[in-house]
Amino acid sequence: MQYEIQGAPFSVLICKLGAEEAMKCQKGGMAWMSSNMKMQTSGGGLGKMFGKLVTGESMFYNTYVSEGGNGEIAFGMSFPGNIISVDVSQKPIVAQKRAFMACENGVDMSIFFQKKVGSGIFGGEGFIMQKFSGHGMAFLEIDGSTVERELAAGESITVDSGYIAAMEDTCSIDIQMVSGIGNVVFGGEGLFNTVVTGPGKVWLQTMPVPTLANALLPYLPTKTGN
Repeated sequence: MQYEIQGAPFSVLICKLGAEEAMKCQKGGMAWMSSNMKMQTSGGGLGKMFGKLVTGESMFYNTYVSEGGNGEIAFGMSFPGNIISVDVSQKPIVAQKRAFMACENGVDMSIFFQKKVGSGIFGGEGFIMQKFSGHGMAFLEIDGSTVERELAAGESITVDSGYIAAMEDTCSIDIQMVSGIGNVVFGGEGLFNTVVTGPGKVWLQTMPVPTLANALLPYLPTKTGN
């Protein structure tokens, strides 16, 4: 499989497949494809279907196979931003809910529970995230632009809620309460921050969907009664 990513911030992933190669994607993720690409819809078993339900993904995914020769398939984004590609054969990654765009057929998707309940409840990405492992390339949607940070063992970075897009599974997440009553009340940063500790790579995003939605809310028309 060969791929290219074009057109940020309205990016598209274009994959060129050899005969009988396959790609998996979210339901409705295909933008266009060659005529020899054949689709099969699957849930991947009850356990995986439940995992997709609790992470906000569709319970079913589509597998596209290039039959009888080379094929092409493209996947479009659901929100303006970037697409990152990660070879999970090297190291599994953990990603935010709804990050999954597409992957090669050898990539396994599962749910990932935060080891510390507090980190899941207050850390901004929820108690449950997605884990990608196995063999092959995984492609993730990033809200806005992408910033990569490589953390050494024991090195930490403090991140505002929602700005963590993905991280290698060697990283850990904890929470840190904002100090000072004045900072909490007037600082506008909430009560908790997320602390990511290495070793491993972290992908940060610059425009989380909830942050953008809150920024636009004052400008949206309000419905009034007659």
